[in-house]
Amino acid sequence: MARVICAGHVNWDVTLSVDRLPRADGEATITDQSRAPGGSACNVATGLATLGCAATVLGSVGDDENGRLAVRALESVGVDCNPLVTTDAETAVKYLVVDSDGEVAVLGNDGGNEAFQADDLDDTTLAAADHLHLTSQDPATAAALAGRAHDHDLRVSFDPGRRIDARDFAAPLARADLVFVNEREAATAIEDYFGPADSLDETVVLKHGAAGAEVLTPCGHYASHDGFPVGAVDTTGAGDAFAAGFLTVWLDGTDPDYDRCLAVGNACGALAAGERGPRANLSPARLDDLLDG
Repeated sequence: MARVICAGHVNWDVTLSVDRLPRADGEATITDQSRAPGGSACNVATGLATLGCAATVLGSVGDDENGRLAVRALESVGVDCNPLVTTDAETAVKYLVVDSDGEVAVLGNDGGNEAFQADDLDDTTLAAADHLHLTSQDPATAAALAGRAHDHDLRVSFDPGRRIDARDFAAPLARADLVFVNEREAATAIEDYFGPADSLDETVVLKHGAAGAEVLTPCGHYASHDGFPVGAVDTTGAGDAFAAGFLTVWLDGTDPDYDRCLAVGNACGALAAGERGPRANLSPARLDDLLDG
């Protein structure tokens, strides 16, 4: 059982399903709504725990009802929340507006989701882990966490998310062993941080959404997988589910089978996109049905 620490945002998500995403000065009809914990660190930790890993989350929530609900939900699936910081600021709330094709627009406030620091993770917890997964957060905190992880001989993965072009993630990206980006994020990352794709220092996992994903490695090894034909209902958290599935296989041994990593990652992403909300049901039975189908 791999022991993974996920660091980053823990939010409270309000998902609003609409008939269409409105343009400026436009209007849409809400067809459904739900509430659940979210944020990439929360989503990946939940996915890893469901897939059988020992997952710990480092982040921060407010001392309020939304924060307590988020922690309760994480603990209910077996995620260790001991390093989670409780702050005086309110828990970050994100409003996810999802249209009938599963496309998402996000509104929200940051609240207290970056109140945690790198030293909020104690050495005992870090030393007991096998891996650190960083998600979008304060770049200095991410870089410090990556440095501490390497001091304990842990490998580090990083998914900087949609804010990669608005924040300077150069330091944490340089300290990551494995980086997850989608096509839009890659337009920034490949040129600004990594240089040409044929001379990488890190292993980069490039996500293509419904079209699958590929792996680019420093030694020039490329692997790809076309994904699975599952109708998208809500793409919220699909990238986080992909990361959880990919890491579960990647951490199982010293010589990863990238074809298997991509297949399981894409299966998890497809299951997440096929249902509403950021917390996908990644049960082994559902995964096996998709992978064997």
